[in-house]
Amino acid sequence: MPIKYVPFIPEPVEGQAVLGNFNRILRYKGADDVSMTIQRGMPLYEMEKKETVGENSDGNMVIRGECVSACAYLKEQSIQVDLVYIDPPFASGADYAKKVYIRRNPKVAEVIARAEQELDVDELRAFEEKMYGDIWDKEKYLSWMYENLMAIKSVMSESASIYVHLDYHIGHYVKILLDEIFGEDNFRNEIIWKRATAHSDAEFYGNNFDCIYFYTKSQTEYVFNTVYQPYDESYIARFSRTDPDGRKWDSGNLTAKGLQGGGYDYEYKGYRSLWRMPLETMERMDREGRIHITKNGGIRSKVYLDELPGMPAQSMWLDVNPINSQANEKVDYATQKPEALIERIISASSNENDIVADFFAGSGVTAAVSHKLNRKFITSDIGLNSIQTTRDRLVSDGSEFDVLEIKDGVQLYRNPVQTMDKIKSLIPGLKNEDSLDSFWEGAISDSKLGTIPVYVPNLMDSASKLLDKVTMNRIIHQAIPELDNDIKKAIVYYIDITDEVEIMNFIKEDDSTTVEIELRDLKSILDDVVIGDYAEFHAEEIAGGYAVAIDKFMSDRVLSKIAEFNQKAFLNSSAKKPYKPIEISEEGLELIEFLSLDCTATGGEWHSDSEIKIDKNGYVIVEGNKTKEFWDGYIRSTKKPLRLKIRNICGDETVWEV
Repeated sequence: MPIKYVPFIPEPVEGQAVLGNFNRILRYKGADDVSMTIQRGMPLYEMEKKETVGENSDGNMVIRGECVSACAYLKEQSIQVDLVYIDPPFASGADYAKKVYIRRNPKVAEVIARAEQELDVDELRAFEEKMYGDIWDKEKYLSWMYENLMAIKSVMSESASIYVHLDYHIGHYVKILLDEIFGEDNFRNEIIWKRATAHSDAEFYGNNFDCIYFYTKSQTEYVFNTVYQPYDESYIARFSRTDPDGRKWDSGNLTAKGLQGGGYDYEYKGYRSLWRMPLETMERMDREGRIHITKNGGIRSKVYLDELPGMPAQSMWLDVNPINSQANEKVDYATQKPEALIERIISASSNENDIVADFFAGSGVTAAVSHKLNRKFITSDIGLNSIQTTRDRLVSDGSEFDVLEIKDGVQLYRNPVQTMDKIKSLIPGLKNEDSLDSFWEGAISDSKLGTIPVYVPNLMDSASKLLDKVTMNRIIHQAIPELDNDIKKAIVYYIDITDEVEIMNFIKEDDSTTVEIELRDLKSILDDVVIGDYAEFHAEEIAGGYAVAIDKFMSDRVLSKIAEFNQKAFLNSSAKKPYKPIEISEEGLELIEFLSLDCTATGGEWHSDSEIKIDKNGYVIVEGNKTKEFWDGYIRSTKKPLRLKIRNICGDETVWEV
């Protein structure tokens, strides 16, 4: 249960009608429900510090948790942010997967190194794993976005700006929500970013752009620094003249004719005119070689191309390329955005030491660029893969930050998509029931009660995670009335609940249905999803410190994924193209992606005193620094290790005492 509820909006003064704060413009199914949620407030949960990287005197945060809960924590701590960039799901109907690479067995890697052979990336064995699903009912998506945007607004400073990155699927609807929440007068730009080259769509025009909506919280008090784009080829072509040293230049007008305020009337080198600058400046420019005499005897200035900052950025961004497979900044995250895109936004709408926030961290690009531009950062995401990618990326950049986790039930599952796929096998007797609406996950057959519909909250939709009066009202007055008349009982699972006694009383007091409603805690089911990995290891004293050797590693979940992948691939293989199954050695070290040693504490917050990461080629990244060394099965430290953390290639982390 939440500790408390934090208002989305300032506390109303005594006698003020709370409903007066809500004037919904965009009408859709569920719009009234989300207004009730806003009145309730943001759920505030306990926050656990999982790790501190560096001293972190700036208070940078990487938070695992949902946007609304993260904002509740920030507001409770009286933390305000100066710039927000979010790249939320686009309601595109697409599933996003992470390509999981089997690492090289350290023993095999040693042989390859001795033979001085090059690794062939195409030979690496890999499978895909769904990380999150961008599959939404439009109305639910809009309610979810409305709640998120209201939460974000509540932690923005009065001079803050927000950039919301979307595409054609849902952008125009969210634009109306943004008008509603931030005000039409605070809309600054719709930025068009060309994210891909031309598409060959035979039946319609190619969709190769995203839209970014830029709003400020205030009409007048906000930061905007002019940023520049490269000149286009037609403009550069004007600089057709070249000095002996190769510098390109174009001529500029030095006369003040037609300008307000007059000029300086004098003769220079036999040519009299009304000039833009005094004689002393003209003489200095001449000494510096910055003027030239035209064929007609006129005097003009030299405007050098390499001294111009560029074209002030317009709202059409064609010069920022998307991430390609060879980019140095690529971190193998499905929806990764380029640093140049975020750098332009942060440079324009914040100053050094401002706090930049991103509540859909993804690949961690906003936090990474904020650090490089001397801004503080707060970033959050519900996905474990996102948090791990962000954390490792920031370590590589030398950033300092805290890793925090909201204790709201999210930590019970590492991947919402996987868990939803597995739920039917976890709930005893749950089966598909075609006669039921999609609202119900399925049904359980009972010899006495017959068909019992089962509701399970969608783990990919944060709005449904918390069972409150709004959700219960929807179940009683919308979902249950659509059931067949012979239904006697329904089961409602929840991850979290506002107040169980309050909800039970709400059900009892409502006499609109005779269907019995049983509440069940889904966390008891989700506990079965989290299975720790197995490792055998031993510690050794070595010259200059200690080493921990990993002798054996086993991950039932990863092996299960590999077996599933092998089976599907085998069924799709043919005699001409037989499938060579992914095989794991007896030691299982190919299943390890990351290792860390805590030499400071035996419990509580993690201290990564030594860490290595093995990339998909088998090379070691030591303390964020890339090498061309193969992993040898060890992790070393100067101090005595107390705990060992291993992350498998699918992202699960397990900790052991050393």
